[in-house]
Amino acid sequence: MSTILVLDDVMDAGIMIKRILERKGHSVNVFTEEQDALDHVGSHGVDIAILDIKLKKISGVEVLKEIKKSSPQTEIIMLTGYPTLETAREALSLGAREYLVKPIDKAELESKIQAILQDRESS
Repeated sequence: MSTILVLDDVMDAGIMIKRILERKGHSVNVFTEEQDALDHVGSHGVDIAILDIKLKKISGVEVLKEIKKSSPQTEIIMLTGYPTLETAREALSLGAREYLVKPIDKAELESKIQAILQDRESS
């Protein structure tokens, strides 16, 4: 299937996403530290990165910028428990593909991942 990175400041939230996606056959790595996630993308590459907007040291939007610099082909899904139109617009303008609001809806997450993968196959 695909390789997916999850970056969330709460490990339990990342593990929940990992369980949902591994059941669908994806390979998922979960991180709580921004630099660890960026290093992983740089050394291994990932198909999709799922990034929380509120992190420990820098924002998910900053991580999005860094990933797009080093790995422009990586698709990004942003997560937030505090949705605002401003953050959604900023993330999408910087190259995020999707934007999800916590708590994560399992069916919505699965369908967004599937849509991204289908688009990649057809292009």
